[in-house]
Amino acid sequence: MIKLSEISTRPPKGYDKNETKEKTRDLAKRISELQEVMYAEGKHSLLVIFQGMDSSGKDGSTHAAFGRCSPAGVRFHAFKKPTDEEFAHDFLWRAHKQVPAKGEIVVFNRSHYEDILIQRVHQWIDEEHVTKRINAINAFEELLQFDNNTTILKFYMHLSHERQGEKLQERIDDPSKNWKHNPGDWEERKLWDKYRVAYEDAINRSTVPWHIVPVDSRSYRNYCITKIICETMESLNMKLPVLKEE
Repeated sequence: MIKLSEISTRPPKGYDKNETKEKTRDLAKRISELQEVMYAEGKHSLLVIFQGMDSSGKDGSTHAAFGRCSPAGVRFHAFKKPTDEEFAHDFLWRAHKQVPAKGEIVVFNRSHYEDILIQRVHQWIDEEHVTKRINAINAFEELLQFDNNTTILKFYMHLSHERQGEKLQERIDDPSKNWKHNPGDWEERKLWDKYRVAYEDAINRSTVPWHIVPVDSRSYRNYCITKIICETMESLNMKLPVLKEE
């Protein structure tokens, strides 16, 4: 049973920031090489899910890990408020049409988990509905793994309440970050404890395990995520196709 309150949001003592950044760059280079092999081989696909509170670094983590990759085989999709068309379908419809094809990497900034997080916190759905949706999500992810050879990596961006406050304030104080400011983020911040409970429950009831990544430090966050992605791709033992002798 995962207890988020027992997991640090900070890097370990004594970590070297510059060395960590260098390791991250090397890992990102290797990911770009592996992504080319994945695209060429066309047998595997990778779905990377980033979930976390506002300002936890989902965009930054995407750039750190996949910034060197060819756009031909990598897609990024941000889940926002559902459109009228999406509301008219089941909650997984909008996620299912974005999942990766064989040979492709897709990154979800937020995901189908929003429908058991924000909707639960605001009490737009009841607990019976939450349980049915969690079961549907587990079945959906099992389908992707079994039927399309999709590897799923799920990252919970473990941010402290204090650090979030600092980062949201930066969006007001720093003119270069004003465009990121959204008054609604401060309103959602008031529901921090409820979101923490919802996240913890979703993580513990998931059949595909989550990686809990401390994100108070940007450099350590990027390193942890990039390392997990690289090691996971290495484990697939992918190979470039070669011409067969006639």
